[in-house]
Amino acid sequence: MNIALIAHDKKKDDMIRFTTAYQLILQEHTLFATGTTGQKIMDATGLSVHRFQSGPFGGDQEIGAMIANNKMDMVFFFRDPLTAQPHEPDVTALIRLCDVYAVPLATNMGTGEVLVRGLERNDLSWRNIVRGHAPITE
Repeated sequence: MNIALIAHDKKKDDMIRFTTAYQLILQEHTLFATGTTGQKIMDATGLSVHRFQSGPFGGDQEIGAMIANNKMDMVFFFRDPLTAQPHEPDVTALIRLCDVYAVPLATNMGTGEVLVRGLERNDLSWRNIVRGHAPITE
């Protein structure tokens, strides 16, 4: 599956802890991230991550384009709801696209853990059908 990893500045440490804890699950998938977040994940875990621009420079929109083209299966976007973001319209648009295209989205570590455990159990194989692939069987 194609998985996006995004974190606001005050949530980057949470994303590093999350990707470190679930490295064995995430390494089985294709990972994408906004610029700084992706670099921090690679440095901390050694995971291979395709990096887009940083969020304020269009990275959120690049991931949104993948969602709109049905090329993203899951998004982990650890948001900081207490700090105003200069690119808030991009954040809102990304979340809306996840809703429009039924892409599972975690905006905090608690929901992220539920999604990653579902990924581990293969509960999200329906995304292969949505993308036109044969379903995964065990």
